[in-house]
Amino acid sequence: MPHDIRSLVRFDHKVFPEADWFEPDDWREYKSFWMLLNGRRVGCCAFGEHEDFLDDIGPDNIIREGTVYIASTGILPEFRGVGLGRLMKAWQVSYARYHSFGRIVTNCRKSNVAMIGLNKGFGFHVTRTTPHYYGDPDEPTVVMEMTLPRRKR
Repeated sequence: MPHDIRSLVRFDHKVFPEADWFEPDDWREYKSFWMLLNGRRVGCCAFGEHEDFLDDIGPDNIIREGTVYIASTGILPEFRGVGLGRLMKAWQVSYARYHSFGRIVTNCRKSNVAMIGLNKGFGFHVTRTTPHYYGDPDEPTVVMEMTLPRRKR
């Protein structure tokens, strides 16, 4: 397993409950980015480019040109509540705009009201809530999306 995949897995274990951890192969599917603060990895996000999130209603996500799927957004617990999540979300939206994506889709646990509120603050809206998506504890997923104006080049 490449060193960076091991680092992503270790980070994932520090940020999320065990039931939500990605497997190493999951990390290989996505484009991942670190958030550094004074040289320390304090956040991470992962994207599926030209991918729509449908894993909650079908067997797999599908290719969808012009869509970026935010598969993971995480901030270490000791760095939460100081605006780093908002900074990362702003960067995610900027990344999508810069690369001419027209749509962003993401999902999270229904109990993750902080992430849902953050997404709504950036213009995301809820497209569906799917029961029993997460386990341990059993919980729905909230799927959100945002449409971006096409960037002029």
